[in-house]
Amino acid sequence: MDQSLSSERGHVSVLSCFPPSVGKDVVVAVVKPLRAGLGNPDTCSRLYTDRQVKWTMEVLCYGLTLPLDGDTVKMCVDVYTDWLMALVSPRDSIPLPIRREPDLYIQQILRHLISLFAPRSDQVSLVYLSLCQQVLCAVQTLARDSAVMSRDTWQTLLRFLLRINHTMLAPPNTTGVVSEQLSHLSMVVLFEMWLLSCSRCFPSHSLWLTGRQMLSSWRHQPVVVEQWCRVNTALTSRLLLLTFGPSFPCFEVPDEDAALIPAEMDDQRVSHTWFRFLHLLSNPVDLSRHVIVGTTPSSQEEALRGDNLLPKIFFRAMRGVSTLVDAFLGVTVVNKEPTQRLLSNTGLPQSIHFRDRLPSLGVALTRSPFKDRLPSYGLSRPRSGSAPPTPVNILSMLSAPPSITSPPPHSRRLKPANVSKATSKPLTTSSSPHHWKTSSQPPASTTHLCSSPRPSPSPLRCNMDSLLHLFGCWLFDAAQINHNRWAAGRGEACGTLCRIFTCKKTAEDILPIYLSRFYLVLLQGLQVSEEACPPVLASILLNSTCLFCCDLKGVNLLLPAFISAVENVLLDRDLLRFKNFVTPVDLRRASIFILLSLLPLPLHFPSVQSEVLLDGQFSGDDVTAGTYQSLMPRLISVLIGALHTETDASNTQIILAAMLNLVQDLALLEAAGQPKQETPKCSTYFHFQETKSQHSGAGRPRWTTGTSGPRRTRGTNTILSHSAGILWVQFVHLLTQCLTAQWRNDSAVCLSALEVLGGLAKVEVNVEQSERRRALSSVCCYIEFQCSRPPPLHSRDLHSIIVAAFTCLNTWVTRHPAMLDQQECLLEVLEIVELGISGTKSKREEEVRCKEEKELNPVSLRVKEAAEVTLNCVMQVLGAVPSLGGLLDEDALIRCYSLSDSSLRKKFRYFVLDSSVIMAMLEQPQGPEDASCPSLAMLIRGPSGRHSWTLQLHLQPREGRTHTQHFLIPGCRAAAQEDAGIQCSIKNPQFPENIERVPSVKADRSIPALHETVTEEMQPQLERLQTTFQRQQQVEAQPLLSGRSVVMATCRPPPPVTGFQTARLFLSHLGLLTPETLKDPGTSGVLAQLVSLDSSLHGFSEDLKRLDQLPSRNCDSAFIFYIRAGQRMAAEILSNVESSSSVLSHFLDFLSSLGRPMEVRQHQMGKVITDSLEFPTVIGDSGGGVFNGEKFILMYADALTEITFIVPSSSSHKANLQKSPGEVEPPTESPSNPYSGSELRPDSAAQPTVELNVLIVWVESFEDIERFPLSDLLSETSTHTHCSVSNFQLIFIHPLKTGLYRICFHGNTTSKFGSVVPLVNGSVVSKRFPGERDGH
Repeated sequence: MDQSLSSERGHVSVLSCFPPSVGKDVVVAVVKPLRAGLGNPDTCSRLYTDRQVKWTMEVLCYGLTLPLDGDTVKMCVDVYTDWLMALVSPRDSIPLPIRREPDLYIQQILRHLISLFAPRSDQVSLVYLSLCQQVLCAVQTLARDSAVMSRDTWQTLLRFLLRINHTMLAPPNTTGVVSEQLSHLSMVVLFEMWLLSCSRCFPSHSLWLTGRQMLSSWRHQPVVVEQWCRVNTALTSRLLLLTFGPSFPCFEVPDEDAALIPAEMDDQRVSHTWFRFLHLLSNPVDLSRHVIVGTTPSSQEEALRGDNLLPKIFFRAMRGVSTLVDAFLGVTVVNKEPTQRLLSNTGLPQSIHFRDRLPSLGVALTRSPFKDRLPSYGLSRPRSGSAPPTPVNILSMLSAPPSITSPPPHSRRLKPANVSKATSKPLTTSSSPHHWKTSSQPPASTTHLCSSPRPSPSPLRCNMDSLLHLFGCWLFDAAQINHNRWAAGRGEACGTLCRIFTCKKTAEDILPIYLSRFYLVLLQGLQVSEEACPPVLASILLNSTCLFCCDLKGVNLLLPAFISAVENVLLDRDLLRFKNFVTPVDLRRASIFILLSLLPLPLHFPSVQSEVLLDGQFSGDDVTAGTYQSLMPRLISVLIGALHTETDASNTQIILAAMLNLVQDLALLEAAGQPKQETPKCSTYFHFQETKSQHSGAGRPRWTTGTSGPRRTRGTNTILSHSAGILWVQFVHLLTQCLTAQWRNDSAVCLSALEVLGGLAKVEVNVEQSERRRALSSVCCYIEFQCSRPPPLHSRDLHSIIVAAFTCLNTWVTRHPAMLDQQECLLEVLEIVELGISGTKSKREEEVRCKEEKELNPVSLRVKEAAEVTLNCVMQVLGAVPSLGGLLDEDALIRCYSLSDSSLRKKFRYFVLDSSVIMAMLEQPQGPEDASCPSLAMLIRGPSGRHSWTLQLHLQPREGRTHTQHFLIPGCRAAAQEDAGIQCSIKNPQFPENIERVPSVKADRSIPALHETVTEEMQPQLERLQTTFQRQQQVEAQPLLSGRSVVMATCRPPPPVTGFQTARLFLSHLGLLTPETLKDPGTSGVLAQLVSLDSSLHGFSEDLKRLDQLPSRNCDSAFIFYIRAGQRMAAEILSNVESSSSVLSHFLDFLSSLGRPMEVRQHQMGKVITDSLEFPTVIGDSGGGVFNGEKFILMYADALTEITFIVPSSSSHKANLQKSPGEVEPPTESPSNPYSGSELRPDSAAQPTVELNVLIVWVESFEDIERFPLSDLLSETSTHTHCSVSNFQLIFIHPLKTGLYRICFHGNTTSKFGSVVPLVNGSVVSKRFPGERDGH
C-alpha cells in the first residue's frame, strides 16, 4: 500500500516555487477567462496545443491549493469538472488536445484534483464542502455516463477515490457536520464507482489489495463500516437470486441500495465482487484487537482515546454479518423503518409465532433522528419477498457521538407503520450485586427495545457448514472476546451462531470442529456468576429457543449450563441486570421456551450420564448422581418459581401448559411402571465427547432471586419427590389460589388456568379423594366469586370466564362421579348450578321458596345455559357417554316395541316446553296384562341431546307389586245367596233409647232449637227439607205394609278402564295442563309454557332429522397426513398411508393413541352405526389409510367431547374419481359421527354445524413444513369448506432422533385470549401421549 500511495500523491505545480502572491495573481489571470467561456456554447477554447494545455493545467493545479476566501478555487474546480466531461459529451469549450486524447488528460486532471482534498485549515467551511461535492459528482457522472473510458482511466479514477478517502478517513475521528457529510459522500461515491468498475472494467488484483489495506486503516470510522454493510446487503440480494433461484425468499433491500449494483453486471462477476467486497474490510474482529487495529498512527491514537467508537463500530460490523447470515438462511421479514432513518437501530420484523426465530441483540446509536419503535406482537406470517431483518440493536455499551449519520444497509424507502415508540433513558449505575463489572464505564444511554420474533428459515437454505465456512471464523473469534467492552459485538456474534446451529436441517450433519467451538462459546457465554456478561447471556437465550429441538450431536453438554441460565432469568422477578438493553418479557419468554424443551429430557433419558454433571457436583452415595434424572427436581423448581415471578399473560399461559404436560407425562410414566429406558439408534446425539477441563465451571453455579429478594443456594432437595401425585396436588393448589388472587382480572390467563385445571381432572393419578373434592370445591367457589363481583366489572370477558369455569366443573363431575356420592359435594354443585340459573343461592335467603316462586335473574344467558349443561351432567353422570351406536328415534322406538304398523309414527304427539325442549309422546297400546298400568313412550330433544323415556303409572310402590297388584282392582264376584244364613231384622236407632231419661243440663241448651234460629229467609228451605223427610219415610214404610221381604243388591266396583289418555295424564301430573298454562297469550306475544306442534306439516320429519344430527357434545374432526422427506405432491402424500412399509412405526403408535377404530356401515334405514374394533385387527398391513372414512374411522369420545380422525388415502380418492357425479352418494352422519367418508360437503342437508379446519400432519423432515401443499391436498380430498385456506389450523408433528416429538403450528393462531393449552407452538413432547394432546 505504501508504494501505491506514493505514486498517487498528486501533482505539485511549478508555481509553488514562487511566492504565494505571484502564484495567486497568475492563477486569477488565467482562470477567469477560462471560466467565462464555460457557460457560453458559442465559445471555443483557445488552447490548441499540448504545451498550452499542460501549462494551463499547472496553473489550475496550483489554484486548487489556494485559500477559499475568494472565487479562485471555485473557478478552478469549475474548469476541471467541465473538462472531465470530455469522455462523456465533448464540447467546443474543452481544449482540442483534451478532446483528442481524453483518457490521458483526464487521468492527469484526477491527479491534480487530489490537491483539493489535501488537509487545510479552512476545510470545515461549507464552501469547501460544496467544492468537494462538485468534484465527486463530476467523477460520478464521468464513470456512469462514459462508455469509452479506458482501463487505465478506470484504475486512475479508483486510485483517486482511494486517495481522497484515505486523506479524510485515515486521521482520528473529528466532529463536525461538514466532515461527516463529506466522509459519507466520499465513501458512497467510492463504493458506487468500484461496483461500476466491477461491471465494466474489473479492478486488478493489486487494486483490490490496495483497497483492502486502505479500508483496514479506516475501520475506526463508523461511515466505513456502515457503507460496507450496505454494499454487502445489496450484493447478497443479487447473489441469492443467482445461487438459489427465484423460489428462495427474496432478500429485498431499499431501491437506492439495490441501484448500487449495475444491472448489466453478469452473474460471474456478481459472485466474484460479492466475495471480494465481503473481505474488503479484512476481519472485523480486528477492531477489538489493539495490537492489530493500532498498526497505523491514526488507529493507535484512536485506541488510546477513552471515548472511542470502536465497540460500537465493532458491533455494527457484526450486525452486518448477522444480516447476511439471515439472508442466507432465507429469513423473509418486512422491515418497516421510515425512509429517513439513518441508523438501523430497530430492524424489527413483522411478528409471527415467537418460537420460530428470535433476533440477536445490538447497540443503539443515539444519533438517529427518529425514535425507536416497538412492533405489534402478532402471529401472522410475513409476505413473501420481503426485506430481511436488521438484527435488533438493544445493547449500547457507550454513548454515541454526533458523527454517526450514515444510512444503514436497508432502512430506506420502506413504508412506516403505526407503532409505539420507546424513549431513551440514561443508564444508572446499580449497586446491586447483579450489576456486572466492566473495566470501562457503562453506556451513557441505552435504548429500551422489544426483541422481535423472526420467521422460520427457508427449506432451500444452504448447509450450515457452508455458512460457517464463510462467516464462522469471524463469528467464533468475536464470540470468544472476553472483555466486556466488546459485549455488544460479542452478543451479536453469539446470537448469530445460535441461529445458524438451530437452523440445521433434519438430515444434515455439522462438522465436529464447528460443534465443539460452538459449545465452548455457549459454555462461556452462559455463565451466571457476578463477573458474567448479561448482554451475551441474553443474546444466547433469545436465539436458542430451538437449540434442543434440532438433534445436534453432543447437545447434552449444554444442559446444565442452560438450566443455570434459565434459572437465573426466570427466578429473578426484577431482572435489573437485563432491563437496560432487553425487554424482560421477551427474555423470560425465550427462557420459558428453552425450559419447555428441557423438561421431557430427564423423563425420556433418566439414565443418560452427563460428563459436566459428573465433574465433582454430586456425592457418590446418590444413585442418580450425574444422570438426567437428577436434574428433574431442579427443573420443577424453576417451573414453579417461574409461575410465581411471571407477570406477563402470554408467558404465564406457556408455563401453565408446561405444568399440565409435565404432570401428564409423569402420570403416564408411572402408569406404565417406568419401563427400562429405550436407547435410541443415534445414541451419539447424547454422548458427544468434549474436554471436561474446559467445562468444569459450567456445572451448577449459584443463583440469586434478585436485588429485592434473599439470596439462596440452589440444590437438589428443593422437591424431594417428583411423583405425579405430589405435583398434581401442588399444581392444583397453586392454580386455585392464583385464580382468585393475581389472575382474577386477566381473562386470557384465567381461561388457560381453567383449561389446565380441567386437564388435571383427566390425569389419572393416585391422590386422596379429599384433594379432588377440594379442587371441585375451589372451582365452585371461583364461580361464586366471579358471579358476585360488582355490576360495573361485569363484561363479556368475565362471563366467558364463568362459562369456562362451568365447563371445567363439568369435566370434574364427569371424570370423578364418585364425588357426588358425598352429600355435601352434591349440594355444593347444585347450589352453584342454582346460582348460574337463577342468579342467587337459596341457602342464603331467609326463607325457602319453591322453584316456581323464585325470580330468575341470571348473570347472563350464556352463564344460565352453562349452568343448565352442568345440571344435565350431574343428572346423567352415571351414564354420561351414550352408546356410539346411536340414540333411539321415532322409527327405532316403534321397532323396539315390535309394532309393524308404519302409520303408528303419525300417532306421535309433539309439544314444545318453555321454547327449548321438544317432547314427542307415543301412547302405547296395551295388552291385557298391562291394561292396569298406563304407559307412555317419550323422546325428549333439548340442548343436552336426544333422550328416550318410558313411563308407567302404578298405584303401589315397587316393593311387593308383583304379588298384590292384581287385588287392587277386583274382578267380577260371585252372586250373593239370598237365603244364606238366618235373616234377622235389626233396627238401627239413630239415638240411644234412653236418651229421653237423661236429665238435661245447661250445656244441652247451648245449642238452641231449630225453630228458635229460623229466620224468614230460611223458613222456605226448612219446609222443603221437612217435605223431603216425610216422602222418604213413606217410601221406606211401603215394604213393611205389603209384608214382602226386600233383597238388597251387593255394591260392586265398575269394570277397569282400558283406554287412558296417558299423555294428558302425564302433562297434568307435571302441572302443565292448567288454565294458566293453556290460556291464550293474546297480544302479549309471550308463548305459552306448553305449545303443541302439528306433525302433519310438510318437512316436519326432515327437520327433526336435521335437528338430531346436530351434535350435543363438543364435536370436532381432523384429517391426518403423513409426509415423507422431500415429498411435495399431494398424490405422493396420500399414497404413503397405503402400506405400513411407507410410514414409521411411531406413526402407527400415534394413530393408536388417538382413539378407537370404528366401523362405519349403512343401515337399511339410512343411519350410521359404528362398532368398536381392535386397532391391530383393523390396521393390518395398512399405514393408516384404512381409516379414510369409507369403512373405518378413529373415534375419541368422552362425556363432553367427541373427535373423529380421518386418514385420507389415495384409494379413497380414486374411488371418488371413478364415480360419476350422479353416483357419488352424499355422506350420512349421526350425532356421534359427523363424517362418514373422506368428503365434507357443507351444502348437504345433513351437514352439522362443525367445520373441519384442523389438519394433523406427520413430517419426517422439518423443512417440509414450509412447503406443505395445503391447497392441493384439500382439492385432492374434495374437502371444500366455507372457510378460506388461511383459516385452517395445521398441527405438524416431527419425530426427533431422540424419540421425542416436536410440535409446530401453522395457520390461524391468533386469538383474543392468547395461546391454547396444553399444546404450545415449538414445544417438545414425549411420545407417550401425543394423541391426547392433539385431542386437547
